[in-house]
Amino acid sequence: MPGGSGRKGACARMRFHHAPAIWEAHPTLVAGVISASGITANVDVQELIEPFRDSTLARLEQKPVSEFPEVRAWRQAFSAMGLKPTQYRCASEALLRRLHKDDSLPQIHPLVDLCNHLSASTAIPIAVFDTGRIDGDLTVRPADGAERYETFSGEVEHPAAGEVVFADDVGRAHARRWTNRQSATSAIRDTTREVLIVVEAFHDGADHDVPALLATLAAHLGDLWGGAPRSAMLTTQWPWFPAD
Repeated sequence: MPGGSGRKGACARMRFHHAPAIWEAHPTLVAGVISASGITANVDVQELIEPFRDSTLARLEQKPVSEFPEVRAWRQAFSAMGLKPTQYRCASEALLRRLHKDDSLPQIHPLVDLCNHLSASTAIPIAVFDTGRIDGDLTVRPADGAERYETFSGEVEHPAAGEVVFADDVGRAHARRWTNRQSATSAIRDTTREVLIVVEAFHDGADHDVPALLATLAAHLGDLWGGAPRSAMLTTQWPWFPAD
């Protein structure tokens, strides 16, 4: 499996935030975060996610993915970053297209399956990270060009300077092109126990939809894995979230 040196010392607290440059370039960003522990792979979510799948397929019958306001807003953000939005798609658009094509999404891990179906049903990207595979803090920021990004095939890439990445303190890029592609390094696996979940949107109404999605997800996490997931909305005034 892709690796890393693991977490900092036991007393260290991982934090998540968007760099000031991100808020300055994207002032309409609405972002929320959840941290949860006690995650296992032996939970059955199939009955839970079926209604999300059905509602998403029904929405896809009404209009093409490109006309979803949530997707259009992310396409505009990608264009502002100099990316072709039809070449590089945000994670929720990719899921929607996969679901429309196959009528189903692949089963990966119960937490990932839940987040994928919630993401598709709301058309809002949801990123899920294994915090045990992140060194130091995790920051959404422009790359400096020296970051290392590990693909799921084991190859190492270096994001171009200026590309928006999720980067930790030792220079690992845990996602490329913001919400386009996650790294294998911190992907959820059977050994995952602690997670950080990031929800981001730009569309009109995102200030309502993102908190609602956080609440729904936190409730399901508590029901399925127990504990008390912590969540917060992030702003320019309150950009930091302590993940553990």
